[in-house]
Amino acid sequence: LKMASDSPESLMTLCTDYCLRNLEETLCYLLDNETLRLHPDIFLPSEICDKLVNEYVELVKTDSIFEPHESFFTLFSDPRSTRLARIHLREQIVQDQDLEAIKKQDLVELYLTNCEKLTAKSLQTLVSFSHTLISLSLFGCCNIFYEEENPGGCEDDCLVNPTRQVLVKDFTFEGFSRLRFLNLGRLIEGVNVETLLRPLASLAALDLSGIQLNDVGFLTQWKDSLVSLVLYNMDLSEEHIQVIAQLRKLRHLDISRDHLSSYYKFKLTRRVLSLFVENLVNLTSLDISGHTMLENCTIPSMEEKMGQTRGTPRAKSSIAPFRGLKRPLQFLGLFETSLCRLTHIPAYKVSGDKNEEQVLNAIEAYTEHRPEITSRAINLLFDIARIERCSQLLRALQLVITALKCHKDDKNIQVTGSAALFYLTNSEYRMEQSVKLRRQVIQVVLNGMESYQEVTVQRNCCLTLCNFSIPEELEFQYRRVNELLLNILNQSRQDESIQRIAVHLCNALVCQVDNDHKEAVGKMGFVMTMLKLIQKKLADKTCDQVMEFSWSALWNITDETPDNCEMFLNYSGMKLFLECLKEFPEKQELHRNMLGLLGNVAEVRELRPQLMTSQFISVFSNLLESKADGIEVSYNACGVLSHIMFDGPEAWGICEPPREEVVKRMWAAIQSWDINSRRNINYRSFEPILRLLPQGISPVSQHWATWALYNLVSVYPDKYCPLLIKEGGIPLLKDMIKMASARQETKEMARKVIEHCSNFKEENMDTSR
Repeated sequence: LKMASDSPESLMTLCTDYCLRNLEETLCYLLDNETLRLHPDIFLPSEICDKLVNEYVELVKTDSIFEPHESFFTLFSDPRSTRLARIHLREQIVQDQDLEAIKKQDLVELYLTNCEKLTAKSLQTLVSFSHTLISLSLFGCCNIFYEEENPGGCEDDCLVNPTRQVLVKDFTFEGFSRLRFLNLGRLIEGVNVETLLRPLASLAALDLSGIQLNDVGFLTQWKDSLVSLVLYNMDLSEEHIQVIAQLRKLRHLDISRDHLSSYYKFKLTRRVLSLFVENLVNLTSLDISGHTMLENCTIPSMEEKMGQTRGTPRAKSSIAPFRGLKRPLQFLGLFETSLCRLTHIPAYKVSGDKNEEQVLNAIEAYTEHRPEITSRAINLLFDIARIERCSQLLRALQLVITALKCHKDDKNIQVTGSAALFYLTNSEYRMEQSVKLRRQVIQVVLNGMESYQEVTVQRNCCLTLCNFSIPEELEFQYRRVNELLLNILNQSRQDESIQRIAVHLCNALVCQVDNDHKEAVGKMGFVMTMLKLIQKKLADKTCDQVMEFSWSALWNITDETPDNCEMFLNYSGMKLFLECLKEFPEKQELHRNMLGLLGNVAEVRELRPQLMTSQFISVFSNLLESKADGIEVSYNACGVLSHIMFDGPEAWGICEPPREEVVKRMWAAIQSWDINSRRNINYRSFEPILRLLPQGISPVSQHWATWALYNLVSVYPDKYCPLLIKEGGIPLLKDMIKMASARQETKEMARKVIEHCSNFKEENMDTSR
């Protein structure tokens, strides 16, 4: 199981990742435009081949952008050019033909985890590896002992009942002479485990998780070699205990169970634990999680205190049977047992639910093969992160990331894991997290959003994304995150709270990003999606955060992006603008956002004729007198009209209202504004304002532009003086002062802007040598 790491990626990992994402440009070529082939001059040792295969499986499983190749495993079919030794394959990624493709390889270690597409054809392929295989896992490969059989000989029968699944009963591990480590977890019923395993001469580790065996006497044939035995979720009996007690070489014993999965007759006793301690003298790891204790194994506190005063070496155990241990265990599994809450537990590492350390140990121990336990452990971590401070933040985050990646399709883990991530990434923990770790969090959050349309997962994921700096930290997944959010917003029935968070995220994502990003998001259907949300809110006569954020998002995405401005007009945006003004006359924030957006549309010369109607011009003129949101609505309305005026009298294709009257109202509005107004606006560029300076056709537009610059460099000199200087505003202002057509008051204001920038430059001049 691969843990998320916070150290930088190794060069090997970076190269492997690059090659896998660019196979045709690096290691391979395409034969007949479809089959991948390795270049003939390439020879790769097992260190590289193993990594290529294992990383490929990881990428297919966790990266939705990565395209799997049908012929990938055929690249490793010839051991003369590629060598495989240790590979870990998971889930639906692997099929019979993939294993068959590599059957000539001398595999030493083969882990197949939940590979449900593998059938009995793969059992035959396993025989190819029998002479070299030391470790084998068939965990959760529930169909590997089934083969398809045609029941009838005639063609008609084949049409009626083409194939049926038949259990293979004659397969054994005959010939697997080197096999030492075997995991048969969740093996299907009907396979005779004893017959299957009998040929193995000297097993060292055996995992029979989830298998019900009434007779395990056959295990004693390995009493001199077996060092690890896992019988998770096996209902035990006295006979089982007697057999286990004979396996004297055992160092690791796991008889834990999921106490929720079914009713167990067997209950652990003090005597059974004492039997293990007495007989299994090499034991360093024991897991009894989920067990009910039939009698009290706890040492009374008085007796414990007396033991401590006597100074006996074995007094450091609150669990009576474990006083017989010669040394503390390396690991003791006590998850979901009452014993984990005792004071003295003779083990260096304990899984339980008492505190953060025990909970993290549980997640670490059970993630790979026991998602049902892991989700409950992560739920406990969620409570710790929510209520108190996490002391092992880095480890907690890495474990949750690993669990979410490992169980992408497990709803319980996705719900609890995404909830825990929200608390583990909030601002309180921000300083302790590296860029790499935060990127790993974003990746698993997006995986969750992709895999689950379920409300809780979607909400948790969206809330977690709000803990990041947007758009900066999401930019490396920019397209993907936008697509996922738009997908959420386009669903016909949507939870109100998710909708609100998703719109907020969309708005933040299109604020302060490059125009090519905005254009790309516009092409994804962003403008249409926002307008649909607005339309729905209008129909409900509701002006809430979704409505305001939608207009704000449209304002941001149309900023200096003509294509998106055009989309807004084409999708009846102006109709919605008028309807919103009429329906919500008192909503100042809404008016500001709508007018800001129309300011962007008005900056596009080709689109301005569409704004030239009596209705629109009257609305903009009336909004000049608005006191909504300070000066913002009036300022934006004046900005829209300034660009329209800039096209000259010949472009004024309406009789009402007359151009001169609108000009007069614009002058009056500008003169009513306080030059020291703090602003609710953020300019990335002054280009649309500066283009209004060198012209004589509309002095009022020139004045609006100069007022805007004066206000911004006065109130926010650190931000806007450098921007104005950088974009060549000073020469334009100087030229404008010389123009005969410019109004005197405009020239005075222009001089003050130049003076402000000049003072700013002097104050900030670097005088150090």
